[in-house]
Amino acid sequence: MAKLKVTDLVTEMVTPILEEHELDLVDVELKKEGANWFLRVYIDKPSGYVDLDDCSVVSEALSAKLDATDPIPNAYFLEVSSAGAERPLKRPEDFTKAIGKRVYVSFYEPWNGRKSVEGILMEYGDGLLVINEDNEPVRVPVEKVAGARLAITWS
Repeated sequence: MAKLKVTDLVTEMVTPILEEHELDLVDVELKKEGANWFLRVYIDKPSGYVDLDDCSVVSEALSAKLDATDPIPNAYFLEVSSAGAERPLKRPEDFTKAIGKRVYVSFYEPWNGRKSVEGILMEYGDGLLVINEDNEPVRVPVEKVAGARLAITWS
């Protein structure tokens, strides 16, 4: 059996906790910043905004599971937070939920002379994103996408 990455193990651990509290997982990342490691779990609440109580409940329950299994060999800080207004879009369901919302998409390498596109996500499927940018549809192959997130426009 293949060895799971730490982020996959944490995803398996946190999923039942989130389901119990009617929360969704947005992302899990393990990053080294300076001399410290950070395990970050980003959550969402379909019924509204994630609050401090939501983060606290998940953090406490996940911390207990992590302490029991100890899947991370070095010291780290656990952070559980909302994914924020400009949350990343990574999974197919993230893109599906983002239809009709403003998104920012960057590319691995210049594509059609551009490094990124921003606009309203109109469609997602068949390996393609259709983004309305300035009333013009831009059809972006998913394999060209390096990163995607919701985009907030400040007026």
